Amino acid sequence: MKFNVAILPGDGIGPEVVNEGIKVLQTVGKRFGHEFNLTYGLIGGISITQTGEALTKETLKMCRHCQAVLHGAVGGPKWDDPKAKVRPEDGLLAIRKGLGLFANLRPVKLFPPLVNATNLKPEIVTGVDLVVVRELTGGLYFGRPKRQWRTSRGRRAVDTMAYSEQEIERIIRVGFELARARKKKLISVDKANVLETSHFWRQIAMEVAPEYPDVNLEHMLVDTCSMQLIQNPRYLDVLVTENTFGDILTDEASMLAGSMGMLPSASLAGVPQEGTGIFGLYESIHGSAPSLAGKYMANPLATILSVAMMLRHSFGLTQEARIVETAVETTISEGYRTFDIMSEGTTKVGTREMGDMIALKVGGQ
Repeated sequence: MKFNVAILPGDGIGPEVVNEGIKVLQTVGKRFGHEFNLTYGLIGGISITQTGEALTKETLKMCRHCQAVLHGAVGGPKWDDPKAKVRPEDGLLAIRKGLGLFANLRPVKLFPPLVNATNLKPEIVTGVDLVVVRELTGGLYFGRPKRQWRTSRGRRAVDTMAYSEQEIERIIRVGFELARARKKKLISVDKANVLETSHFWRQIAMEVAPEYPDVNLEHMLVDTCSMQLIQNPRYLDVLVTENTFGDILTDEASMLAGSMGMLPSASLAGVPQEGTGIFGLYESIHGSAPSLAGKYMANPLATILSVAMMLRHSFGLTQEARIVETAVETTISEGYRTFDIMSEGTTKVGTREMGDMIALKVGGQ
Protein backbone atom coordinates (compact mmCIF):
# COMPACT_ATOMS: atom_id res chain seq x y z
CA MET A 1 0.00 0.00 0.00
CA LYS A 2 1.15 3.56 -0.73
CA PHE A 3 0.63 6.50 1.59
CA ASN A 4 1.59 10.18 1.37
CA VAL A 5 2.80 11.77 4.59
CA ALA A 6 3.60 15.44 5.20
CA ILE A 7 6.53 15.99 7.58
CA LEU A 8 6.66 19.25 9.55
CA PRO A 9 9.70 18.92 11.86
CA GLY A 10 9.16 22.23 13.67
CA ASP A 11 11.58 23.82 16.14
CA GLY A 12 13.88 22.85 19.00
CA ILE A 13 13.85 19.11 19.59
CA GLY A 14 11.06 18.72 17.04
CA PRO A 15 13.30 17.60 14.17
CA GLU A 16 15.21 15.19 16.45
CA VAL A 17 12.19 13.26 17.69
CA VAL A 18 10.39 13.44 14.33
CA ASN A 19 13.41 11.77 12.72
CA GLU A 20 12.97 8.81 15.06
CA GLY A 21 9.29 8.60 14.19
CA ILE A 22 10.22 8.52 10.51
CA LYS A 23 12.80 5.81 11.20
CA VAL A 24 10.11 3.60 12.72
CA LEU A 25 7.61 4.43 9.96
CA GLN A 26 10.09 3.45 7.27
CA THR A 27 10.87 0.22 9.13
CA VAL A 28 7.16 -0.62 9.08
CA GLY A 29 7.20 0.00 5.35
CA LYS A 30 10.11 -2.36 4.76
CA ARG A 31 8.66 -5.14 6.88
CA PHE A 32 5.12 -5.04 5.48
CA GLY A 33 5.76 -3.82 1.95
CA HIS A 34 4.14 -0.41 2.38
CA GLU A 35 5.46 2.72 0.67
CA PHE A 36 5.45 5.95 2.65
CA ASN A 37 6.12 8.97 0.45
CA LEU A 38 7.41 11.82 2.61
CA THR A 39 7.11 15.51 1.76
CA TYR A 40 8.75 18.11 4.01
CA GLY A 41 7.49 21.57 4.95
CA LEU A 42 7.99 24.39 7.46
CA ILE A 43 5.87 25.44 10.41
CA GLY A 44 6.37 27.51 13.53
CA GLY A 45 9.50 29.49 14.34
CA ILE A 46 11.64 28.22 11.50
CA SER A 47 8.88 29.14 9.08
CA ILE A 48 8.73 32.67 10.52
CA THR A 49 12.49 33.00 10.12
CA GLN A 50 12.50 31.79 6.52
CA THR A 51 9.17 33.13 5.21
CA GLY A 52 7.81 35.63 7.72
CA GLU A 53 4.77 33.41 8.32
CA ALA A 54 4.15 30.69 10.92
CA LEU A 55 2.31 28.64 8.28
CA THR A 56 2.45 29.38 4.56
CA LYS A 57 -0.27 28.65 2.04
CA GLU A 58 2.19 26.34 0.29
CA THR A 59 2.69 24.22 3.40
CA LEU A 60 -1.04 24.01 4.02
CA LYS A 61 -1.65 22.98 0.41
CA MET A 62 1.06 20.33 0.66
CA CYS A 63 -0.61 18.86 3.76
CA ARG A 64 -3.98 18.72 2.02
CA HIS A 65 -2.47 16.51 -0.68
CA CYS A 66 -1.33 13.96 1.92
CA GLN A 67 -3.19 11.40 4.01
CA ALA A 68 -1.51 12.33 7.28
CA VAL A 69 0.87 14.85 8.84
CA LEU A 70 3.71 14.10 11.28
CA HIS A 71 4.32 17.26 13.26
CA GLY A 72 7.13 18.41 15.55
CA ALA A 73 6.82 20.94 18.38
CA VAL A 74 7.09 24.67 17.63
CA GLY A 75 8.47 27.70 19.44
CA GLY A 76 11.54 28.91 21.27
CA PRO A 77 13.13 31.99 22.90
CA LYS A 78 13.99 33.47 19.51
CA TRP A 79 10.30 34.05 18.81
CA ASP A 80 9.01 34.73 22.35
CA ASP A 81 8.55 38.50 22.11
CA PRO A 82 4.96 39.08 23.36
CA LYS A 83 4.73 42.12 21.07
CA ALA A 84 5.52 40.09 17.96
CA LYS A 85 2.78 40.13 15.33
CA VAL A 86 3.49 36.53 14.34
CA ARG A 87 4.26 33.73 16.81
CA PRO A 88 5.15 30.06 16.20
CA GLU A 89 1.96 28.86 17.87
CA ASP A 90 -0.05 30.75 15.24
CA GLY A 91 1.06 28.10 12.76
CA LEU A 92 -0.26 25.30 14.94
CA LEU A 93 -3.64 26.95 15.41
CA ALA A 94 -3.84 27.77 11.70
CA ILE A 95 -3.08 24.25 10.52
CA ARG A 96 -5.69 22.77 12.85
CA LYS A 97 -8.30 25.17 11.53
CA GLY A 98 -7.13 24.97 7.92
CA LEU A 99 -7.25 21.17 7.84
CA GLY A 100 -10.49 20.85 9.81
CA LEU A 101 -8.82 18.92 12.63
CA PHE A 102 -11.51 19.27 15.28
CA ALA A 103 -10.93 16.10 17.36
CA ASN A 104 -7.76 15.73 19.39
CA LEU A 105 -7.18 12.28 20.92
CA ARG A 106 -4.65 12.11 23.73
CA PRO A 107 -4.24 8.62 25.20
CA VAL A 108 -2.65 8.44 28.65
CA LYS A 109 -1.30 4.99 29.43
CA LEU A 110 1.21 4.05 32.09
CA PHE A 111 3.51 1.27 30.93
CA PRO A 112 4.02 -0.98 34.00
CA PRO A 113 7.86 -0.63 34.04
CA LEU A 114 7.46 3.15 34.41
CA VAL A 115 5.42 3.00 37.60
CA ASN A 116 8.37 4.46 39.54
CA ALA A 117 8.97 7.23 36.99
CA THR A 118 5.88 9.13 38.12
CA ASN A 119 5.60 11.46 41.11
CA LEU A 120 2.57 9.60 42.43
CA LYS A 121 2.30 6.47 44.55
CA PRO A 122 2.34 3.19 42.59
CA GLU A 123 -1.00 2.14 44.03
CA ILE A 124 -2.56 5.28 42.54
CA VAL A 125 -1.14 5.11 39.02
CA THR A 126 -0.82 1.37 38.36
CA GLY A 127 -3.21 0.41 35.58
CA VAL A 128 -3.92 3.95 34.35
CA ASP A 129 -5.25 3.82 30.77
CA LEU A 130 -7.47 6.68 29.66
CA VAL A 131 -8.14 8.88 26.63
CA VAL A 132 -8.87 12.60 26.59
CA VAL A 133 -10.91 13.79 23.60
CA ARG A 134 -10.26 17.52 23.22
CA GLU A 135 -12.23 19.83 20.95
CA LEU A 136 -9.58 21.55 18.87
CA THR A 137 -10.93 24.31 16.65
CA GLY A 138 -13.32 26.28 18.88
CA GLY A 139 -13.45 27.94 22.27
CA LEU A 140 -11.10 30.59 23.66
CA TYR A 141 -8.31 29.91 21.20
CA PHE A 142 -10.43 30.86 18.19
CA GLY A 143 -13.36 32.94 19.51
CA ARG A 144 -13.86 36.58 18.53
CA PRO A 145 -13.40 39.27 19.73
CA LYS A 146 -9.78 38.60 20.69
CA ARG A 147 -7.73 41.73 21.16
CA GLN A 148 -5.89 44.22 23.36
CA TRP A 149 -6.68 47.95 23.56
CA ARG A 150 -6.12 51.10 25.59
CA THR A 151 -8.75 53.02 27.51
CA SER A 152 -8.65 56.15 29.64
CA ARG A 153 -8.30 53.84 32.65
CA GLY A 154 -5.49 51.71 31.26
CA ARG A 155 -4.97 48.72 29.01
CA ARG A 156 -7.48 45.91 28.58
CA ALA A 157 -7.65 42.56 26.77
CA VAL A 158 -10.40 40.12 25.85
CA ASP A 159 -10.70 36.53 24.64
CA THR A 160 -14.03 34.97 23.78
CA MET A 161 -15.17 31.42 24.49
CA ALA A 162 -17.72 30.56 21.83
CA TYR A 163 -19.20 27.26 20.63
CA SER A 164 -21.86 26.30 18.12
CA GLU A 165 -24.21 23.36 18.43
CA GLN A 166 -22.47 21.62 15.53
CA GLU A 167 -19.00 22.01 17.06
CA ILE A 168 -20.10 20.48 20.35
CA GLU A 169 -22.19 17.70 18.85
CA ARG A 170 -19.46 16.34 16.59
CA ILE A 171 -16.82 16.16 19.35
CA ILE A 172 -19.32 14.58 21.75
CA ARG A 173 -19.97 11.89 19.13
CA VAL A 174 -16.23 11.17 18.91
CA GLY A 175 -16.23 10.67 22.67
CA PHE A 176 -19.21 8.32 22.54
CA GLU A 177 -17.71 6.26 19.71
CA LEU A 178 -14.43 5.81 21.57
CA ALA A 179 -16.25 4.98 24.80
CA ARG A 180 -18.35 2.39 22.97
CA ALA A 181 -15.13 0.65 21.84
CA ARG A 182 -13.62 0.72 25.35
CA LYS A 183 -15.38 0.48 28.73
CA LYS A 184 -18.65 2.09 27.61
CA LYS A 185 -18.24 5.02 30.01
CA LEU A 186 -17.96 8.63 28.86
CA ILE A 187 -17.21 11.56 31.15
CA SER A 188 -18.07 14.97 29.71
CA VAL A 189 -15.96 17.64 31.40
CA ASP A 190 -17.27 21.21 31.66
CA LYS A 191 -17.69 24.18 34.00
CA ALA A 192 -21.48 24.26 33.92
CA ASN A 193 -21.78 25.88 37.35
CA VAL A 194 -20.25 29.09 35.98
CA LEU A 195 -19.96 29.25 32.18
CA GLU A 196 -22.82 29.62 29.72
CA THR A 197 -20.88 27.71 27.06
CA SER A 198 -20.60 24.83 29.52
CA HIS A 199 -24.36 24.91 30.17
CA PHE A 200 -24.76 24.59 26.41
CA TRP A 201 -22.09 21.86 26.21
CA ARG A 202 -23.85 19.77 28.84
CA GLN A 203 -27.21 20.26 27.15
CA ILE A 204 -25.89 19.00 23.80
CA ALA A 205 -24.18 16.02 25.45
CA MET A 206 -27.48 15.02 27.05
CA GLU A 207 -29.30 15.34 23.72
CA VAL A 208 -26.80 13.06 21.93
CA ALA A 209 -26.68 10.47 24.73
CA PRO A 210 -29.92 8.58 23.82
CA GLU A 211 -28.29 7.56 20.53
CA TYR A 212 -25.73 5.61 22.58
CA PRO A 213 -27.82 3.65 25.10
CA ASP A 214 -24.94 1.23 25.68
CA VAL A 215 -22.65 4.03 26.94
CA ASN A 216 -22.99 5.56 30.40
CA LEU A 217 -22.67 9.37 30.28
CA GLU A 218 -21.36 11.20 33.34
CA HIS A 219 -20.85 14.95 33.74
CA MET A 220 -17.88 16.26 35.71
CA LEU A 221 -16.74 19.80 36.49
CA VAL A 222 -13.24 20.54 35.20
CA ASP A 223 -11.88 21.35 38.68
CA THR A 224 -13.22 18.04 39.98
CA CYS A 225 -11.68 16.27 37.00
CA SER A 226 -8.27 17.83 37.66
CA MET A 227 -8.47 16.46 41.21
CA GLN A 228 -9.62 13.01 40.06
CA LEU A 229 -6.64 12.76 37.69
CA ILE A 230 -4.37 12.79 40.72
CA GLN A 231 -6.60 11.19 43.36
CA ASN A 232 -8.25 8.36 41.44
CA PRO A 233 -7.13 8.27 37.78
CA ARG A 234 -8.17 4.65 37.26
CA TYR A 235 -11.79 5.75 37.61
CA LEU A 236 -11.42 7.68 34.35
CA ASP A 237 -11.58 6.09 30.90
CA VAL A 238 -12.79 8.39 28.09
CA LEU A 239 -13.05 12.12 28.79
CA VAL A 240 -14.47 14.62 26.31
CA THR A 241 -14.00 18.33 26.84
CA GLU A 242 -13.56 21.72 25.21
CA ASN A 243 -10.34 23.19 23.89
CA THR A 244 -8.82 25.06 26.85
CA PHE A 245 -9.81 22.49 29.49
CA GLY A 246 -8.42 19.69 27.35
CA ASP A 247 -5.12 21.48 26.86
CA ILE A 248 -4.59 21.91 30.60
CA LEU A 249 -5.90 18.52 31.72
CA THR A 250 -3.72 16.55 29.32
CA ASP A 251 -0.55 18.30 30.48
CA GLU A 252 -1.51 17.34 34.02
CA ALA A 253 -2.32 13.80 32.91
CA SER A 254 1.11 13.42 31.31
CA MET A 255 2.54 12.99 34.79
CA LEU A 256 0.49 9.81 35.17
CA ALA A 257 2.51 8.28 32.32
CA GLY A 258 5.85 9.33 33.79
CA SER A 259 6.69 12.18 31.44
CA MET A 260 5.31 14.41 28.69
CA GLY A 261 7.74 12.51 26.51
CA MET A 262 5.42 9.50 26.75
CA LEU A 263 2.20 11.09 25.46
CA PRO A 264 1.26 10.92 21.77
CA SER A 265 -1.70 12.61 20.14
CA ALA A 266 -3.84 12.51 17.03
CA SER A 267 -5.78 15.45 15.65
CA LEU A 268 -8.47 14.11 13.35
CA ALA A 269 -10.86 15.52 10.76
CA GLY A 270 -13.62 13.06 11.62
CA VAL A 271 -14.81 10.24 13.87
CA PRO A 272 -12.18 7.47 14.16
CA GLN A 273 -13.24 3.98 13.14
CA GLU A 274 -11.19 0.80 13.55
CA GLY A 275 -9.70 -0.39 10.27
CA THR A 276 -10.62 2.71 8.26
CA GLY A 277 -8.53 5.70 7.25
CA ILE A 278 -9.20 9.30 8.23
CA PHE A 279 -7.05 12.38 7.71
CA GLY A 280 -5.06 13.36 10.78
CA LEU A 281 -2.11 15.25 12.20
CA TYR A 282 0.09 13.38 14.66
CA GLU A 283 2.42 14.85 17.26
CA SER A 284 3.71 14.43 20.79
CA ILE A 285 2.08 16.76 23.30
CA HIS A 286 5.37 18.15 24.66
CA GLY A 287 6.96 21.42 23.64
CA SER A 288 10.07 22.22 21.64
CA ALA A 289 12.38 22.18 24.72
CA PRO A 290 14.97 24.52 23.15
CA SER A 291 17.44 23.93 25.99
CA LEU A 292 17.70 20.29 24.88
CA ALA A 293 17.93 20.96 21.14
CA GLY A 294 21.05 19.52 19.52
CA LYS A 295 21.87 17.30 22.50
CA TYR A 296 19.91 14.29 21.21
CA MET A 297 18.75 13.37 24.69
CA ALA A 298 15.01 14.06 24.26
CA ASN A 299 12.51 11.25 24.60
CA PRO A 300 11.20 10.21 21.13
CA LEU A 301 8.63 7.71 22.44
CA ALA A 302 5.65 10.09 22.28
CA THR A 303 6.43 10.78 18.62
CA ILE A 304 6.92 7.08 17.87
CA LEU A 305 3.61 6.29 19.59
CA SER A 306 2.05 9.09 17.51
CA VAL A 307 3.26 7.20 14.43
CA ALA A 308 1.43 4.15 15.76
CA MET A 309 -1.73 6.27 16.02
CA MET A 310 -1.17 7.40 12.42
CA LEU A 311 -0.91 3.80 11.25
CA ARG A 312 -4.16 2.94 13.03
CA HIS A 313 -6.36 5.97 12.37
CA SER A 314 -5.19 7.38 9.03
CA PHE A 315 -3.98 4.23 7.26
CA GLY A 316 -6.16 1.54 8.84
CA LEU A 317 -3.05 -0.54 9.62
CA THR A 318 -4.08 -1.91 13.01
CA GLN A 319 -1.58 -4.79 13.10
CA GLU A 320 1.34 -2.53 12.27
CA ALA A 321 0.24 -0.04 14.93
CA ARG A 322 0.17 -2.76 17.58
CA ILE A 323 3.65 -3.92 16.58
CA VAL A 324 5.03 -0.41 17.11
CA GLU A 325 3.31 -0.11 20.48
CA THR A 326 4.60 -3.52 21.54
CA ALA A 327 8.13 -2.55 20.48
CA VAL A 328 7.94 0.53 22.70
CA GLU A 329 6.69 -1.46 25.69
CA THR A 330 9.29 -4.20 25.17
CA THR A 331 12.15 -1.69 24.98
CA ILE A 332 11.01 -0.05 28.20
CA SER A 333 10.64 -3.49 29.83
CA GLU A 334 14.24 -4.23 28.91
CA GLY A 335 15.29 -1.29 31.06
CA TYR A 336 16.21 1.33 28.47
CA ARG A 337 15.30 4.91 29.34
CA THR A 338 15.82 8.46 28.18
CA PHE A 339 16.76 10.95 30.90
CA ASP A 340 13.18 12.00 31.71
CA ILE A 341 12.00 8.51 32.67
CA MET A 342 15.14 7.21 34.35
CA SER A 343 14.92 5.18 37.53
CA GLU A 344 17.38 3.15 39.58
CA GLY A 345 18.73 0.07 37.78
CA THR A 346 17.83 1.23 34.26
CA THR A 347 20.09 2.10 31.31
CA LYS A 348 20.19 5.65 30.00
CA VAL A 349 20.09 6.12 26.22
CA GLY A 350 19.73 9.07 23.87
CA THR A 351 17.15 10.00 21.29
CA ARG A 352 18.75 8.11 18.40
CA GLU A 353 19.61 5.02 20.42
CA MET A 354 16.04 4.70 21.67
CA GLY A 355 14.72 5.05 18.13
CA ASP A 356 17.19 2.48 16.83
CA MET A 357 16.19 -0.13 19.40
CA ILE A 358 12.49 0.28 18.69
CA ALA A 359 13.04 0.20 14.93
CA LEU A 360 14.96 -3.07 15.26
CA LYS A 361 12.06 -4.66 17.12
CA VAL A 362 9.51 -3.30 14.66
CA GLY A 363 11.61 -4.80 11.88
CA GLY A 364 11.36 -8.22 13.51
CA GLN A 365 14.92 -8.43 14.83
